[in-house]
Amino acid sequence: MAGRNNGKIRQYRKPLNINLGIIIFSVIFIYIVICVFLYFTDKHIMGYEVKTGSLSVGNVYQGIALRQETIVMSTDSGYINYYAREGERVGSGKLVCSIDESGQLKEMFDANKAEDTQLSDSDLSDIRSEITGYMNGFDRKQFSGVYDFKYSLEGTALKLANINVLQDLQSLNSSASSLITLCSAPVSGIVVYSTDGFEAVSADQITADMFDREKYEKKQLINNDLVAAGDTLYKLSTDENWSIVIQMDAERAQELLEEEYVQVRFLKNQFSSWAKVNVLNNADGNTYVKLDFNNSMITFCADRFIDIELVTKEEQGLKVPNSAIAEKEFFLIPKDYVTKGNNNENGVLKETYTENGEVTTEFIATSIYYETDDDYYIDNSILELGNNLVKPDSTDKYTISRSATLIGVYNINKGYADFKEIQILSQNDEYAIIKSNTTYGLSAYDRIVLDAETVNGDEFIND
Repeated sequence: MAGRNNGKIRQYRKPLNINLGIIIFSVIFIYIVICVFLYFTDKHIMGYEVKTGSLSVGNVYQGIALRQETIVMSTDSGYINYYAREGERVGSGKLVCSIDESGQLKEMFDANKAEDTQLSDSDLSDIRSEITGYMNGFDRKQFSGVYDFKYSLEGTALKLANINVLQDLQSLNSSASSLITLCSAPVSGIVVYSTDGFEAVSADQITADMFDREKYEKKQLINNDLVAAGDTLYKLSTDENWSIVIQMDAERAQELLEEEYVQVRFLKNQFSSWAKVNVLNNADGNTYVKLDFNNSMITFCADRFIDIELVTKEEQGLKVPNSAIAEKEFFLIPKDYVTKGNNNENGVLKETYTENGEVTTEFIATSIYYETDDDYYIDNSILELGNNLVKPDSTDKYTISRSATLIGVYNINKGYADFKEIQILSQNDEYAIIKSNTTYGLSAYDRIVLDAETVNGDEFIND
């Protein structure tokens, strides 16, 4: 029995168990890793289909209104009462306001002696128009305008009531009447009851800081306020000719100047008018456009900042992204040196030498990318500077020495990047409108490379 225990002990080996699921998962994982690697290392060329369209050009501007304005000062002290409405045209010598030294007119008004004042249909229409105009031009960022509107509307109502109070002047005793000074307009003009310091500013004095509405200060002249001698009573806009100054880049300003006149839409009431264009290069180094009008001044007589839209003709054509536009250099070849090959393809006769040193010619096929009156633009990858070209049916020779660049895009209709010359009609930050149906250009629904920097000329595209 003891001998039986002397045998060797052998280790038990487990049978090999292959997990098919792990193998499949590993293969899929390796495949995904390879695909991701190839995706990030391969060149990605995206196409873009050309379509007709127009550009959305930002034509809305904030302008500063400049008018001929005369400030009328008080010669006496007292309470001021207005009788002309703001925005009303008054003739020279017409009553605009009165200065009540005694305050008796103010007491009459405060005592509601004018409580029976009735507004006519015309008066109500003016007030409605004023409210509508304010609502159209309301800007939440300029909340101070709410107070200006409040004072303006309140002043309109008070001025209408003051007309009735003025009629009671005859009921006052002579001593009280002698303390009231009637103030008439020194010249004909449009009455405005506010000042802002811009009254004497000319167009060539405008600076960029003046367009900051947060720094703008407007002083509203309030009915029944106490004024001293030398204080401002009101101002008169004395000329129907007026201007709006806007700020823009020099290139855009030059385009408007070439048009000479431009149609302007006022955003406050959607009214449109034509303006003469003048370009100013002011001392602050910025470019400004002065738009001169000969009408509508009375509508905006109380507004210093006016939002406008320039109504310009939109260019129609083929719309392409700016990223697709590239520049490419070409050789300039005289037209007489370009001929047709056996397959009716364009090309040139290049001078070459045989092994024996004999001079001969070789037909080199080449595409034409653009032409002028005298020259063709041909690809510079086929020929070299200094190559001699032979004129067909002649012994005349031309040595390639001139080159020029074209602006264009890469057409991929045929599966490779084919440069096409373009003529830009207008352009903004994202797109360009190009002329359609040109001899060597694009047509609607052509496919082009979206990013010109990702491709080389004649490169095959896997789009």
